[in-house]
Amino acid sequence: MRDDELNWQLSTYTDSAACVEVARPAGEVLVRDSKRRTGPRISVTTGSFADLVDWAKTHQV
Repeated sequence: MRDDELNWQLSTYTDSAACVEVARPAGEVLVRDSKRRTGPRISVTTGSFADLVDWAKTHQV
């Protein structure tokens, strides 16, 4: 799927563009650096992303 077909979302917790963006096509979550939108991105399963979010809620990063 092309980037212009994806709905990229910036975290609502960011106070600048220095964050990550996510897109959620069927069955996966794509993550990219909001400062390098044409750079690399990673793909994780929806379950793995949910686990990461749960972990981040309980740990100071």
